[in-house]
Formats: sequence, structure tokens, C-alpha cells
Amino acid sequence: MSTNLFGTDGVRGVANADLSYDLAFRLGRAATRFLGKDICVGRDTRRSGTMLESALTAGIMAEGGRPHCCGVIPTPAVALLTVESELDGGIVISASHNPPEFNGIKFFSSQGMKLPDALEEEISAWVLSDEAASTEDLPTGDGVGSIVKMKDARDRYIEHAVSTVDCGDLEGLVVAVDCGHGASCMTTPIALQRLGATVHAINTDFNGMDINVECGSTHLEPLRELVRKTGADVGLAHDGDADRVLFVDAEGNEIDGDFILAICGSDLAAQGKLVNSEIVSTVMCNLGFATAMRDAGFKVEQTAVGDRYVLERMIADGAVLGGEQSGHIIFLEHNTTGDGLVTACQLLCVMKRTGRSLEDLARVMTRFPQVLVNVRTGHKAELEGCAPVWEAVRTAEQMLGGRGRVLVRTSGTEPLIRVMAEAETHEAAQAAVDAIVAVVERELP
Repeated sequence: MSTNLFGTDGVRGVANADLSYDLAFRLGRAATRFLGKDICVGRDTRRSGTMLESALTAGIMAEGGRPHCCGVIPTPAVALLTVESELDGGIVISASHNPPEFNGIKFFSSQGMKLPDALEEEISAWVLSDEAASTEDLPTGDGVGSIVKMKDARDRYIEHAVSTVDCGDLEGLVVAVDCGHGASCMTTPIALQRLGATVHAINTDFNGMDINVECGSTHLEPLRELVRKTGADVGLAHDGDADRVLFVDAEGNEIDGDFILAICGSDLAAQGKLVNSEIVSTVMCNLGFATAMRDAGFKVEQTAVGDRYVLERMIADGAVLGGEQSGHIIFLEHNTTGDGLVTACQLLCVMKRTGRSLEDLARVMTRFPQVLVNVRTGHKAELEGCAPVWEAVRTAEQMLGGRGRVLVRTSGTEPLIRVMAEAETHEAAQAAVDAIVAVVERELP
């Protein structure tokens, strides 16, 4: 087992295998030891969520802590409620966009932020230690903790999201929503209806094994069909824990995180609210986004992949907007992590305020052709030292001749190596990726 359990977005794995009941129990104990006694706890709709919640909260209580349980609720709600309720930390049980058999456990600080790498490493070391395996010196009697039910958690989150809308309401907009059988079932349709939008929602039920399955932000075709069927002005889709959102316009064109940042960043700038004219993104942002924003006079700062790194840079620079191509968008005025519902409210508000269609607003940038291939491997940790792969990368970059870029990295949550290229033509990007993928498959099977 790795000495650091945390990837880019928490501890992930197949529930009851990689992510066991015992590991969840230890992580619960660690939360109380390293963060404090009062911990906000939420989960998505996965079958394994209640099992892991039981283990996690048992660990918190075994150390004398008090888990404040929200039930099924989006990840950003846990970050928000941790801060609003002045708790010591927050934990979400979710594997985000991953298939139903996976699950994850991610921590938030008392400020509603992902933990620093150093603290995650310290927690990992303790969880894997003999001390964590021992039940000696645990409190007894009235020292044992107990559960606190946060019965108003969803309502408080919905009210917060609604309060971020500064264009009055969303009356007149017809919105198609794919909840992906995930946590947004409980929040997004209600919030948008409360704002006056006409909402057509699908995949609002769940059985624990349908989350993200051919629906939601990873499979946009059901949303496109719903937009066509209802004549909606816009469609939006969430991942399992609703910390991200992707859109389609009335014609079915995908509007990803790069477009969201470009549209909302331009709108904030027009209102004089884009501090330092800066937008924070990651190395995965499309070259077309970076080019368009710089041509418009904005400063684009790029970080490592992960909304935690985006947030760190935003705070350091005083920026108010940042995010990822995948749809994790942070409006720092409103939340401290990616928030799919708040992002939806903000983009829909731009449409309402300007009276422009999403297709028209998206003309703010032109996406460069991008090819991304995920190579499944059992040796992703060996990528950094694999000379043949990096030689293939250099060859591909020379082939693009400065008119594109190549990015090869490991996934932080899955056994994958991601190979991406952008170029002026799809054919050039595909050729670059194919050449590198062939070497990765040969050298790191």
C-alpha cells in the first residue's frame, strides 16, 4: 500500500476491496485526531456509501468525536456547512465521476478547503501505523462520541446557492438537467425551480448502482436528447457528487469548464469584479482558452490538475475565479471548492442578464482540437522514470513544431496514464497521441 493514501481528490478505490470498512474506520479516527471533534459528514448515492459512512462515523465517535451527518448531499455543501456551522472539518464519501463500485473519502479543513499535501501525508502515515491498528487508550463512558443529525443541511445549501444569483431570477429560461442518479437529485432541480426557471430533469432517482452509468457529466448524450425533446435553452449535467457541471447549448454542443471560465470570467470583468484580471486554470486547459483569454487582456495562471491546487493559487494571488476543464469551477466569493450548482446559477445568470444564448456566449473562445487517451496500466508510478515515454513526448512536440502541445500525466484517482495533445488540426493531435500511447502500452503495460 502507498505511503500516501490520498490522490488528487481523496482516498479512492473499489469499495470493500481497496477502500475497506477498516480503512474507513481508521480514517474516521484520524479525522478526530488531526482535525477536531466536530466533523461534517456527507455522501453521494452509491450502494457502499452507507457502509462506509457507518465505519467512518464509528471511527470518529471511537475517538470521542461528533459526526454531523448530512446524508446524501453534494460535496460543496459539506465544505460550505463545515464553515457555516464552525465545525472542525468535513468529510465526503464519494468517488465523484467514477463508476458505482468505486467510492472515496475526502477531507476538508475547518475553512472548507482540501487539506495540504503535508497534512494528508501525516494522516496517511498514522492510518497505516500500528497505533491506528490498536484500540488501546480509546475513550470510554461519556468520552465516546455520538452522531448529530443535520436535518436542514440540504435546505441550507439550496438557500445558499439561490442567494448567489444577482440577476433577479431565472424566469423565462428553460433548463434541462441530468442529475446522473447522484447527489444533485436532492438539490439542483429544486434550486433552479425556486429561481423561476422551467426545469426538465432526468435521472433524479437512484438505487446505488446507477450513479454515473451512461448519464451525467461523463455521458452527455441523454442530456442532448432531453434538450432536443424539450426545446430547452440550455442543458446541464452533474457528476456523482455534484462538485462539477458541464453544459450543452440549445444545439447540443458541449460547453466544458474552459468555456465556463471564459464566459463567466468575461462577465465578471465587464462588471469590474475580476480581480487582477486573473483566471486560474490547470495544465489541462485547452490551448484555445488560454489564447483567447490572453488576447482579451486577462492573465491565465495554470496549476497542476486538481481543484485543490487551483484554490491554493487563487488564494495566493487574490483571484476570484478558477477551475478545470472537467467542470470543477470555483467562485471564491461563494464557495471554497468546485460547486456544480453554484456554477450553474452563475452561468444561467449571465444568460439571463445579457439576453444572449449559450451558443452565442461560447463564441468568446475557439477550442483547439484536443485528443485525450487514457491508458490503463499497472505501473503508473513508473512513468516519471520511463525514458522511452519521454523521448516519445519530445518527438511528438517536435512534430507539432510549436503549433500545439503535449501533456502526459498519471491519474490521481485511477490506474491510468493520461496522454493528451492539442494542435491546429485533429489529425495532428491524434498522430501525436497515438505515437506516445504505443510507447506507454509497450513500456508500462
